[in-house]
This record gives sequence, C-alpha cells and structure tokens, in this order.
Amino acid sequence: MSDLSDVIPRPRRTASGAGGFFELGPATEVVAGDGTERTARWLRAEVGAATGLPLAPGTGTGDAVTLSLDGALGPEGYRLDVEPTGVRLAGGDPAGLFWGAQTLRQLLGPDAFRRAPLPGRRWRLPAIRIEDAPRFGWRGLMLDVARHFMPKEGVLRYLDLMAAHKLNVLHFHLTDDQGWRIEIKRHPRLTEVGSWRSRTKFGHRASPLWEDKPHGGHYTQDDIREIVAYAAERHITVVPEIDVPGHSQAAIAAYPELGNTDVVDTGALSVWDTWGVSPNVLAPTDHTLRFYEGVFEEVLELFPSEFIHIGGDECPKEQWRRSATAQARIEELALADEDELQSWFIQHFDTWLAERGRRLIGWDEILEGGLAKGAAVSSWRGYAGGIAAARAGHDVVMCPEQQVYLDHRQHAGEDEPVPIGFVRTLEDVYRFEPVPAELTSHEAERVIGTQANVWTEVMENQQRVDYQTFPRLAAFAEVSWSTLPAPGERDFDAFERRMAAHYRRLDALGVAYRPPGGPLPWQRRPGVLGRPIDGPPPNK
Repeated sequence: MSDLSDVIPRPRRTASGAGGFFELGPATEVVAGDGTERTARWLRAEVGAATGLPLAPGTGTGDAVTLSLDGALGPEGYRLDVEPTGVRLAGGDPAGLFWGAQTLRQLLGPDAFRRAPLPGRRWRLPAIRIEDAPRFGWRGLMLDVARHFMPKEGVLRYLDLMAAHKLNVLHFHLTDDQGWRIEIKRHPRLTEVGSWRSRTKFGHRASPLWEDKPHGGHYTQDDIREIVAYAAERHITVVPEIDVPGHSQAAIAAYPELGNTDVVDTGALSVWDTWGVSPNVLAPTDHTLRFYEGVFEEVLELFPSEFIHIGGDECPKEQWRRSATAQARIEELALADEDELQSWFIQHFDTWLAERGRRLIGWDEILEGGLAKGAAVSSWRGYAGGIAAARAGHDVVMCPEQQVYLDHRQHAGEDEPVPIGFVRTLEDVYRFEPVPAELTSHEAERVIGTQANVWTEVMENQQRVDYQTFPRLAAFAEVSWSTLPAPGERDFDAFERRMAAHYRRLDALGVAYRPPGGPLPWQRRPGVLGRPIDGPPPNK
C-alpha cells in the first residue's frame, strides 16, 4: 500500500477517508457498468497479473471494485472513493475512468507494476477520496524511430509507460533522412531501400566514430494497426509524422525522381548515415505532390487521429534556389521566394487533409512564408512560434527544445553519455511552464497541450532511450496533467519525495532510468563525442 501523497502526477484534490483500508483478495470482484468494459479488462490483465487475483466480473454483492461513468466529472476526469467496504471508481468518460485506474494501481504499491505476484504480498488501498482531471487535453510524447529504429515490442512498451503517467498522445516520428519506417504498399521501395542505412555515425555528427553495420527496420501496416489499437485500448491517440519537404533523403534514395534532379544526382544518394540537416529536399513538382498524396492516403487508412503531422521543419532552400524547376514553380505561382514555396507546399497538404476531415500539424517552420490556413503548430524553437501562432488564432502544442527535448543532457558531469544540448535536470523539467505569460487568457486557450520530444540520434537502443526519457518524463507528466503553481513556486522537494516511490515503480517496470546519483557504469559512453551547450537555455 502506498501513501496517498505518492501519486504522480499529483491529483487535483485528495482527502483521507475515515481510516482503515480496503484489501483486494481472491473474492474481490470488478463490477463494470456500461461503458467501462475497457478499463475492467485492463484491470484484470495488468493488476490481475501483478497481484495474482482473478478480479472476476461481479454484481457487487461482496467485496468489489465498482466502475461507472459520470459525465459531471468532465472529459478525462475521475473520482476514486476507497472505503473499507469497497472501491468506487467513476470516470467523466471512458478515458477518465482509465486514468483513475492508473491511480488505483499506484496506490496498491510498486509491486502492482510487476508482471507476476511476489509471495506474501497484501494488496491494500488506503481509505481515500480523489477527484482529478487534467490541465491539458494534449499530453504528448514524441518518439523518433527514424534515426534509430525501435522494434514494435518497444513501442508497445512505451505506450504502457505513457499510460502509467496519464499521457495521451504518441507523436510517432516515422520518416527522416536516416530511415523510412512505415510500409506504403503502392511505393514498396520506401521500405525496401529507405528503411536501411549501411552504417551509422556514433555520437554527434562531428564524432570520428562509426558503427559499421547496417541499421534499420520498419513497421508493416499490420504492425501499425496493432500499435494504434493497443494505444486506443489505453486511451492514447497516435499522431503519425511523415516529414515534408525536408528531412526526406531516405525517400529520395528510394525514389530519386522525388529530389531536385536538375541540380544534384539524386540517383547516387543513399539513406543518410550521419546526423544534422540534409540539403537533399523534395522537389516542388506535381509528381512529388501526387506521390505523397498516395502516401498520405495509406497513412489515413491506418491512423484515425484528427491530426496528421507533416514535419515542415529544417528545410534548406539552396537546391530550390539553384533548381530551374523550382524557380519556374515560384514564377508560375507568383510567389515571392523559396520560403513562400515551402508555404505553398504545406498549404497544399493542409487543404488536402482538410478535405478528408483531418487537420494538419507541423513544426513552427510552417510559419515561414505565411502560416498555413487551419494548421496547428508544434512550437519547438522556443516559445516564439507558438506565441505567434496562438495570436493568429491557431492551435499550439508547446514543446520548446530548450525545455523539454529529452535528448538534452541531464547533468553537467563528465559521466553523462553522449552529452547533447543544455543541462535539463529533473527539477528543470518540473519547473517547465507550457503557457507563456505573454499570452492573454483568450490566446492561452489556443495552447491545447504540451509534449516532450525524444530524438534518437545518439540513442542506439531501448536502454539509452529509457535513460534519456526517465525520470524526466514523470516530471513532465505532472506538468502536463496537474494544475501547478508558477514555476518558481512549485514544491520540487515534495515532488522529489514522491519520486522515491515512483523509482520503485519504474524498477518494477524494468525502466533503465538515470539514477538520482548519476549514471551506472553500463549507462556511460566514455569517449563518444557529444555537443554540450553551457549555460542556462534561453527562455523565449
């Protein structure tokens, strides 16, 4: 049994009960009201496995966990009542009920996160009432599987980890210069050629080290369907990202006609084996548009999400400046320059997606040359892009690089593996504020949520991803869910005390997080060049 104050993210309201506890045992039933079947199934599968208890369906005549829906609790809200006579869990909707079940599991103690029961454990819940609801509707984690491929089982595991932290959007970065990770049936070479590179830079792009073996992999369409269904069972939306018009060298290596063939021998290009921003970008031709419309048609069949992410970031314009084809298109469309050409490219897919009932979201570079009508913005280059987008009436997901890029190093110590970017400690992430003070209350309503981003250039396996992501994702989860004081007034000491219990949950889940005292010997990468940036990050 955990203390009620150990819950992460922190609930909105908690009150101790009249005393005592409720103990789950072999006779405890799960009474599932209408619309609660998904959470009942999850409780039997996950909590049932950890406790060894059947948690059988019941009618409520004996010891029971009773599940119900109560629309008055609001979207994703829940109320948990534990009394010595039983447990009542109500959700404002099925998602809220599920988040309440996550809290219930935390209250059972860290061993409730194991896959099989330990002998002699007793499963007690403290008498308590919790009323809770999230601050933001978009509480996201971006997972980059293009730079280093994460096998399907690893993605499913991360969906479970997200669910345990009440995160509800997986931004799935599926394509980049270094790999194409999703099967497109009408364009098979995207995975036959584009999903593998011959070698990989080890460390920052200035590092002299290489891993001289092929790296790659992709998800079949059935793999994607499984991932999306697994996420939906956990009330997580998967938002796919297909990057255009930059970050596209893997696609050009597979289909050279997609590139700027009048200025570069695109037939000689391979999937990129190093990091940074590739100069090889898509040609602004009708053929390219039709090709990617075909890609997106298959993507829409696989992903029911409202939003489709099209990237739009870091698109160098040099090839377009030298390309007669690109310049002719600028003249034909009466555009001012190459920035407006990129905006035209983005607007084409904004319209195309809107006609199919979807919404485009892209990185804040889509502001360059004019903001695409109806588009939402992932603000990554600080807050400025998100502020501009919100003031222009566009929805914003705040994910500034300087604050919540989890590939950035966690400490200034020399033992940190492949140190990238600014130091972002657990406390720094806990004091991150997604809504800039410059916005009016009306403008602030456009900030629909926030997201932590995990770019995997220097994360060659699941253990490295774990190390960079945790424990900071726990702090981020609280920022995105809980209504906290201003950053300087947040009680980090109290959060750190709650983390003492949370580390034990992560241990039970097998998460290779960064220990508070620094990396373990096997987590270090001595001699591998990073790119640390000294000083505090700019807060703008």
